[in-house]
Amino acid sequence: MANAAKTIKVMQTASAIRRHHSQRATLVGLKLNKIGRISELQDTPEVRGMIAKVPHLVRIVDEK
Repeated sequence: MANAAKTIKVMQTASAIRRHHSQRATLVGLKLNKIGRISELQDTPEVRGMIAKVPHLVRIVDEK
């Protein structure tokens, strides 16, 4: 293995109710759909962009 894949843990902190459908779809793409869920994802520019789209709904728990 040339480089180990970095991961990032993201937790949903707010509800998707009354949010735009694109923000709901972003949460589903991040494997989140309920408050308190934690998802461990690869740390890529695409995932960082998704997190930047919904910073008011999620928070980064841990970066490795």
